[in-house]
Amino acid sequence: MGSGRQMFSWVHVEDLYRSVLFVHQRTDITGAVNVASPDVVDNRQLMKLVRRAHGVPLGLPTPVWLLELGAVLIRTETELVLKSRWVQPRKLLDAGFIFRHPELGSALKEITGRQA
Repeated sequence: MGSGRQMFSWVHVEDLYRSVLFVHQRTDITGAVNVASPDVVDNRQLMKLVRRAHGVPLGLPTPVWLLELGAVLIRTETELVLKSRWVQPRKLLDAGFIFRHPELGSALKEITGRQA
């Protein structure tokens, strides 16, 4: 979408669940905690891996002008897909949390049962 260079943070649902339990059990962790895989990817890589995981061989790029037209039709903002969302789980990592699914390709493979 757009340039494809926007960064995308993600997390496997199992790691989300485990991280909530981890933080709940730790009285030494305070304040906001970012729950996201340490493997941040750009939109091009994200879409490539999602297509591969679902067996879709080709994806057509979506130019900004087309996203803007679609945003008008569904009454939203293109910023939702064109702006980077890049967070790191620093507190979790510093506290010793270990992600079971730290890489997007292997996480998608586990979810879909296909090679990503």
